[in-house]
Amino acid sequence: MAAIARSLSKKLTIGLIPADGIGREVIPAAAEVLEKVSPGHFEFIHLEAGFEHFKKTGVALPDETVDVLKTKCAGALFGAVSSPSHKVAGYSSPIVALRKKLDLYANVRPVASAAGTIGIAGAAKTKPIDMLIIRENTECLYIKQERIQTLPDGSKEAWADRKITEHASRRVALMAYKMALKRGQLREQRIKQTGESLSDFFGLPRPRVTVVHKSNVLSVTDGLFRETCLAVRDSNDEFKRDVDTEEQLVDSMVYRMFREPHLFDVAVAPNLYGDIISDAAAALVGSLGVVAGANVGDNFVIGEPVHGSAPDIAGKGIANPIASIRSAALLLEYLSLPEESARIYRAVDTVLNRGLFTPDLGGTAKTTEVTQGVIAEL
Repeated sequence: MAAIARSLSKKLTIGLIPADGIGREVIPAAAEVLEKVSPGHFEFIHLEAGFEHFKKTGVALPDETVDVLKTKCAGALFGAVSSPSHKVAGYSSPIVALRKKLDLYANVRPVASAAGTIGIAGAAKTKPIDMLIIRENTECLYIKQERIQTLPDGSKEAWADRKITEHASRRVALMAYKMALKRGQLREQRIKQTGESLSDFFGLPRPRVTVVHKSNVLSVTDGLFRETCLAVRDSNDEFKRDVDTEEQLVDSMVYRMFREPHLFDVAVAPNLYGDIISDAAAALVGSLGVVAGANVGDNFVIGEPVHGSAPDIAGKGIANPIASIRSAALLLEYLSLPEESARIYRAVDTVLNRGLFTPDLGGTAKTTEVTQGVIAEL
């Protein structure tokens, strides 16, 4: 997918949607970093959404928020949402709705170890990890078409519809193969520039796409996803020639991901599987608090950290801002600002390498301390 072309010759307007819980702490932190990396070039519009907003107004995603994003913003950052685990009449997740309303069809989640992660509690202490998970973002079970009925014996039976389309599957498969090629080219450039061996920082000799599914059981829905991904490969000579393709059942994907995460490059998966494996992969690099994400469409991008609203620590000032800061850097990549993005990534890695950790990584630093640490490196 081509990056969404923007320029810093004029100010870029970024929508800020903190939403719930620690989103209200980490999104302002990311905005601070954006202001520092390119002073005077960003304007911010604060927008409402979330379960707390729903409890106050009866609306989780105001029409005004969607309209402002469409008409005034170059991109946006979304914090986290405290969607309840039980049914609440009239409520539906605002981020799921945003993905559909703005056609943000791919959730892009890089999972990479930084230089500092060797010392992070719980992080994998094997070869460096550099994988990209591309999750279909608009369908699967997340279409939220559920129903419940009472059987003649008085017991209840619940159903959920699952939707997989060739169109949606093709779009994320195409992105996965293009990203695999791009990542392979970047690795080759780095080898030429630094003289490093490929094995020094990545476990694969060639770009690779892993198609994640469960078509041995769900032969119709997952079968369509699998067949579409393989058809995308077969339709392009460059994909067939220069990108290796493997298939992985979702359960064995989780197993292999924890056993040998350095062997994965780009993984593409339906919505539910992508959600699960990307959250699980965060444990390999220390915490959900360090993993970035972006909801990507052809005309708009919303950066969104992988973590949730963490109500247990909300308001305590100890939320890890790294995932949101990295999500801001990821947003800049799609806004065609690679230099500014790279500066943020380097600053974050330096802070991690110094051991400035929030409690989720085994440290004692506050949200503001980590944020200011990143800003100081910029």
